[in-house]
Amino acid sequence: MAYDLIVIGGGPAGYVAAIRAAQLGKKVACVEADRAGGTCLNWGCIPTKALLKNAEVYHLLTHKAAEFGLKIEGLSYDWSAVIGRSRKVSDRLAGGIEYLLKKNGIAYVRGFGSIEGTGKVGVVATDGSRQLLETKDILIATGCKSRGLPPLPFNGKSVIGSREAMVVPQQPKELLIIGAGAIGVEFAYIYNAFGTKVTLIEMAPRILPVEDDEVGDALEKSLTKQGIRCLTNTKITAMVDHGSHVELTVEGPKENGVLSAEVCIVAIGIQPVLPGGQQPQLDERGYITVGERYETSIPGVYAAGDITGPPWLAHTASFEAVQAVEGLYVPGHKPRKITNFPGCTYCHPQVASVGKTERALKAEGIEYTVGKIPFVAIGKAIAAGEPDGFAKLLYGKKHGELLGAHIIGENATELIAEMGLALDQELTAAEIHATIHAHPTMSEVIHEATLAAEGHAIHF
Repeated sequence: MAYDLIVIGGGPAGYVAAIRAAQLGKKVACVEADRAGGTCLNWGCIPTKALLKNAEVYHLLTHKAAEFGLKIEGLSYDWSAVIGRSRKVSDRLAGGIEYLLKKNGIAYVRGFGSIEGTGKVGVVATDGSRQLLETKDILIATGCKSRGLPPLPFNGKSVIGSREAMVVPQQPKELLIIGAGAIGVEFAYIYNAFGTKVTLIEMAPRILPVEDDEVGDALEKSLTKQGIRCLTNTKITAMVDHGSHVELTVEGPKENGVLSAEVCIVAIGIQPVLPGGQQPQLDERGYITVGERYETSIPGVYAAGDITGPPWLAHTASFEAVQAVEGLYVPGHKPRKITNFPGCTYCHPQVASVGKTERALKAEGIEYTVGKIPFVAIGKAIAAGEPDGFAKLLYGKKHGELLGAHIIGENATELIAEMGLALDQELTAAEIHATIHAHPTMSEVIHEATLAAEGHAIHF
């Protein structure tokens, strides 16, 4: 059976590409070695958010119940049920993706895909059986996996990555996390909320090093207050896995010596997962290089999503997939590349951003104004018991256009969508503050921060 398009990989880039191509009338197959939805749905974005919600609820009831007039005695939790809920959520959504593929007439082929030549994709199933599929075009969307440390290899027990961190059968009493990016911070929050003693180790001066400096500082204060030890600007000089526990020797301004814990999560980033067979040209880091139309060095083979390099985000992967497919099958369509995109960290308080940081604007010599408002000035935040954090908006000094938005606080990951639209459309401070934000809502922090940039905030 011949196809118009075979997509290798069923994650946010792969299944979205397959569905969009089918919508355009193409005969499509999607080859996936694991389950539909890829790492994001099965072992990343979605199940971690389920765990984070569990942690948030438990932390609320154990630390803030009295604030809401609640008296709770004998509160406890079932760790296996906590883990089980996240797996149920993932399973449900994976089944949903499989249904969408079927609904759109897409052949869903389970197995490891390889490029076997022009218009040929080999598939090896888990039982070892093989089949060869023929197609006009191929899209590689195989994504990435956790990057390990050679001196401290993953073993699935004492040294684990993000995938294993979601299904640890017994909650550890102590936990070391190497890397304080979004993944490290989220797991730190989850485990700490349930009583695990957590230490975050980060080489950079701040946690969430890609975020605004003030946001990173504010989050570190919040996590420290919650009981998480944050060792920033800290180097690891020795690593020893004893099987029953891990020992890390660290040097830094806050700690010098040996740290020990039952489990160590390595959260230093990700690395590409390539298909088998013929390989396209790769960059120096091992990611597939693509042209303006997402084409690879192999004729008729395209690539999109994490496998092509940063930003490694599900929503950007889906965007790239649509652009690649429409570039192939929509006459006159000129594919777009990623420019502005939101970044989100789902700890508590949440962190979200889009556009330039102050650090970047200063480095580029761009003049700007700052509008910053704390959530404590917002009525809805006070009513919800979530006064921590702030919104910080950066506007061009000459024209007043939005250059960057940085939010830490309740619902930050939801509020950032408006800022992404404003950035994409080059909206000015005047246009944003002329937009009525409903009261009482958390979104009023955007309105007030915009007024602050103009020097006339009302409520602060």
